[in-house]
Amino acid sequence: MRLAPIGMKKHLPIKDIDEKMRMTKIVELKTERLLLRQWKKRDFPIFSTMNADPLVMEYYPDVLTETESDAMAHKLESLLAKRSWGFWAVELIKEKQFIGFVGLHKPTYELPVTPCVEIGWRLGKEYWGNGYATEGAKAALKFAFEELNLNEVYSFTSVLNEKSRSVMARLNMQNTKTNFEHPIIPKGHRLREHVLYEITKKQWENTTV
Repeated sequence: MRLAPIGMKKHLPIKDIDEKMRMTKIVELKTERLLLRQWKKRDFPIFSTMNADPLVMEYYPDVLTETESDAMAHKLESLLAKRSWGFWAVELIKEKQFIGFVGLHKPTYELPVTPCVEIGWRLGKEYWGNGYATEGAKAALKFAFEELNLNEVYSFTSVLNEKSRSVMARLNMQNTKTNFEHPIIPKGHRLREHVLYEITKKQWENTTV
């Protein structure tokens, strides 16, 4: 497996991507079971408990303190308010219960495909195994290709994270086989090597027919 050099692929300038993605109001997405919405203050304590759980954070460098988790939630809330889309808070419609986040994000650090839009998710462990990540991510991909008119969407995770890689496969994303070293994870760390998955608009259209 070759490691991809940073900057291996040329994309639109970030300002062009930002212009193309500007929306007028905060977007909410709804599926059969899920509501992808703006963050609420009542989500923060649940999110903090999630981020302090070693199992939830197994493929991240460390668990988060309450302060760190709240800062992350505020950031995601702010980005949604600014762009109208992002890592949405996920709520079970029937139970009206916050369970984590799913959505789209434009990474600010350098990646092999910078600038790009990634799709990602993080759910509380008690909600694993129900197909929620896949269901929410399918709605996010539909939005990415139909509303934002993106040419491709990426996802990446540690090579060790089989659960997330399985979700990527269920979304019909393709392993680019260009692993890379994540720039914000320390050198030598067991999680530094990441896989990179991609789905193009054409591939998505072919799988949704």
